[in-house]
Amino acid sequence: MTQTLREEICRVGAALFARGYVHATAGNISARTEDGGFLITPTDACLGTLKPARLAAVNAAGEQTAGERASKTLALHRRIYAAEPEARCVIHTHSTHLVALTLMGVWRADDILPPITPYYVMKVGHVPLIPYHRPGDPAVADLVAQRIAAMQQAGTPLRAVMLERLGPNVWHRSPAEASAVLEELEETARLYLLTRPTPLSEAQIAELRTHFGARW
Repeated sequence: MTQTLREEICRVGAALFARGYVHATAGNISARTEDGGFLITPTDACLGTLKPARLAAVNAAGEQTAGERASKTLALHRRIYAAEPEARCVIHTHSTHLVALTLMGVWRADDILPPITPYYVMKVGHVPLIPYHRPGDPAVADLVAQRIAAMQQAGTPLRAVMLERLGPNVWHRSPAEASAVLEELEETARLYLLTRPTPLSEAQIAELRTHFGARW
């Protein structure tokens, strides 16, 4: 099973790279393993050329046990997993339109994008902005965990947060599902920057809740 997961991480990384959602050595992917540990892409690895055997293996205590040196974002990923039991994979990218959105000004701090399409509402949901901190700053993990907990209490669990000037962190039950959230989020940012459309109405959002269980 672990070998299959390794291969899926590499496949998703290559697909994201080919479609321009990641570039150079930016971005990382991690996944929970059945033994309570994690797999994560190595530091400074290109997601387009990942090799299954080179992925870093980390045990439940956060100690690396195999592979190349783990990405420095592992601490943040582990906090997300601890805060959101449903999360089995976390993806971080420096997606162009999402980073551009934080440079130009997000819709609002609690929602970087308005609910402009039904699939954004259904597949992504609310995405709060995490204020800028240097890459790897442990304070970010605290802020993200706090946001996850607050939204769980509000009954609208998160699937993503946006790190100002750095990029999104998204999570779901598998690498493929997390990748789908990332792609929907980035494409919605592109649509918003291109058109600045009117959001869906509250009645339209309520209909998505009723028919599809949208968490908005």
